[in-house]
Amino acid sequence: MTGMTTTEGNEDAVSRGRDAVSGDRGAVSRDEDAVSRFVERFAAELTEAGMQRMASRVFAALLASETASMTSAELAEQLRISPAAVSGAIRYLSQVSMVSRERDPGTRRDRYVLHNELWYETFTRRDQVLTRWEKVLRDGTETLGADTAAGTRTAETAEFFAFLQTEMLGIMDRWRAHKEGQSGEASSS
Repeated sequence: MTGMTTTEGNEDAVSRGRDAVSGDRGAVSRDEDAVSRFVERFAAELTEAGMQRMASRVFAALLASETASMTSAELAEQLRISPAAVSGAIRYLSQVSMVSRERDPGTRRDRYVLHNELWYETFTRRDQVLTRWEKVLRDGTETLGADTAAGTRTAETAEFFAFLQTEMLGIMDRWRAHKEGQSGEASSS
């Protein structure tokens, strides 16, 4: 890759990833039926946890793709869904910052890409939500009266969110240290 710009390197990586999925250029082949079963199984888990069904399927397909990116046509073909269903799922996933839209180099096609460090970013944003909820609950405790049953319940819920937020910060710090340790081990091998 010497002399190659970062953009060219990324385009080449995306191209290799597409080739690996399609089986071109002697790339490692995958059992597409097994991949499809995994996508549907993980999507079902996400749906059970509360995510929209089509968004779950699109997210799982992106996660299982070699490049963590696909076009609308690729998603529709793999999942056997309409372009409109892909569009709705992508709209939802974009709103919750789980995917972004990039232009396919040299074309007018959009490519949908999972964010780097997706889970870290998701939980960090969740931490901001917990802060807002805690504040509203503390205000609610004052409104309801700290000595009432409802006030006691909201105060305990606010306390739980404060605790969760503190613990989450520690978990995220430990995750970063863990990843850095893995990177160090990989580079020393």
